Amino acid sequence: MKTYLQRMGRSLQLPVAVLPAAALLEGIGHWLPQNWGLSQFLQVGGTAILSQLALLFAVGLSIGMSKVKDGASAMAGVVAYIVPVFVLSPKNVALLKGINVKDVNPAFNAISGNVFIGIVAGLIAAALFDRFHETKLPMALSFFSGKRLVPILSTLVMLLVSVVLLFVWPVLYDALISFGKFFVSLGFVGAGLFGFFNRLLIPTGLHQALNQVFEFNIAGINDIGNFWANKGTKGVTGMYLAGYFPVMMFGLPAGALAIYRNALPERKKATAGLMMAGAFASFFTGVTEPLEFSFMFVAWPLYVIHAVLTGLSMAFAAAMHWTAGFTFSAGLVDYILSFHMPIANKPYMLIVQGLVMAVLYYFIFDFAIKKFNLMTPGREPIEAVADDAPVEEVATSDSDDKYMIAAKKIYAGIGGHDNINVVDNCTTRLRLQLKDTGKINKAQIMSANVAGINVLDKTNIHIVVGTEVQFVADALSKLFDENAPIATTSKEESKPAAKAEPVSDVKSGETDTFYSLANGQVEDIEKVSDPTFAQKMLGDGFAVVPTDGKIVAPVDGTIETIFPTKHALGIKTANGLEILVHMGIDTVQLKGEPFDIKVTEGQTVKHGDQLAQVDLDKIEKAGKKTDMMVVITNMPSVAYMKYDVLNQDIKLDTEVVKVTTK
Repeated sequence: MKTYLQRMGRSLQLPVAVLPAAALLEGIGHWLPQNWGLSQFLQVGGTAILSQLALLFAVGLSIGMSKVKDGASAMAGVVAYIVPVFVLSPKNVALLKGINVKDVNPAFNAISGNVFIGIVAGLIAAALFDRFHETKLPMALSFFSGKRLVPILSTLVMLLVSVVLLFVWPVLYDALISFGKFFVSLGFVGAGLFGFFNRLLIPTGLHQALNQVFEFNIAGINDIGNFWANKGTKGVTGMYLAGYFPVMMFGLPAGALAIYRNALPERKKATAGLMMAGAFASFFTGVTEPLEFSFMFVAWPLYVIHAVLTGLSMAFAAAMHWTAGFTFSAGLVDYILSFHMPIANKPYMLIVQGLVMAVLYYFIFDFAIKKFNLMTPGREPIEAVADDAPVEEVATSDSDDKYMIAAKKIYAGIGGHDNINVVDNCTTRLRLQLKDTGKINKAQIMSANVAGINVLDKTNIHIVVGTEVQFVADALSKLFDENAPIATTSKEESKPAAKAEPVSDVKSGETDTFYSLANGQVEDIEKVSDPTFAQKMLGDGFAVVPTDGKIVAPVDGTIETIFPTKHALGIKTANGLEILVHMGIDTVQLKGEPFDIKVTEGQTVKHGDQLAQVDLDKIEKAGKKTDMMVVITNMPSVAYMKYDVLNQDIKLDTEVVKVTTK
């Protein structure tokens, strides 16, 4: 049932995606002088879309809910909608019941254009298409076999549904109206509750069902339709829309900044890309899933806080009667278009509210992440990977675009064709059904630069891609249909994958002084030829290109780890910083031959104590570089201060860097 409702929520995105066209026409039409014929022409065009929402929902659901996407299912959806709308019109109800039109229950006046009817029609049409689109009739009726049969069956089934609705609809409609009136009677509190539960339902996809009650005309509220049609009371119409703008344009981007600021240093670059993309989408378009799904599961208390703040924003905007509207989502584009709608009330105050929400989001998120050590993006530990670990991949070609490249990485990461049942997607997420989610390789999937992974159960997984998910989904479906092969190779890593976790024993406000680990020339870590170090994936630091093979401790501490291949070792300072000394680039492949280690694990060392004697000639003859790297692998909240010695010749006792924890 849950999966069915999630598919329904995803399918509703198709007709909802049409609404920005209505907003554009209505918004520009109200921006232009109202005595211009063009202004009225554009507004009528926008109203044309808004007045057919129920039909759009019927078509969208009939396509989205059917297993095979086909135009015949859309035709069935249209037929399924128009039958009850015509049969149950007041005139025909009067005829069926043998009464005067004026005596017909007013509920039947609301049949035409009611989104609820559109949803029912779409769901029934999709179910009929899945069941009968391959049905073969006897030879005499073969013309009506298969897909042609579905609209015919839709007509017959919806006639029966119309008979049921003839008696049930007045009761159902009265219940829906009562529900709507109850929430309206709650005023700003009702708006706040709507915002709170809307966010809580996002992980299940059921928020779309809740939206239908308040934003469309199921229960008579119809906030979106009334706002853009300029109907209702100024300062009231739009109360279930306006409070989203401060959250989506200001609050969530500020929360993204807090998440970035709390990321581990070795993950800041990747986290920055993820958070910036999500914040941009949230601010400009109001699409929040890339941000929300990046932390809603890995740091669920933070998501509950987000839901509470959204409810407060909705309630406050409604209480102050500050209103603006949207058709797609509460981003800058819809805000600008709605700003000059006559029914909008003090929309500029939503910017003021947004600035306040930004402050609240940033400081509350920052406090919660630190206080409860929440594993927001960038704070998860780096998992160690064996040098000879097998790597599964799909061969790429020069013709592959970025979507196909990402799809191939995901395809390999989820186990390929034999582990896939269904490839599907919503606005920002791949919704995959696998045979066994336990077989996935999260690191492989994340290498596709996805925003996050959510394993729902044994067979269902969501992968957050972003607003371009459709293109990745299409490429992934193509790989699945072609049964693309996966090659397994042996990979020797060019770096030790030391486990770097957020630690609690880093002492605040303390300073460690780092000295050169070799005679030679200091090199900016960003200039080394290994991208793992240059991009600071493991952490920040520096490198020295040595002139001789004596390698010494760059800092006071204890030897924590000596790698079996002798090319790297770990030191931990008294202040809790964990230091990786990596000797040479790609030297793991030399299996320890050039390295004579002079220390043992657990040994206490002072800066200048010899760690190893290295045969530089042997490294160079093997075609490797001799750069010696010093990397701080656990730098949570540190200020990194470099001395001006880059590209200079230095000695073993030369002071290079001071690192002070915040």
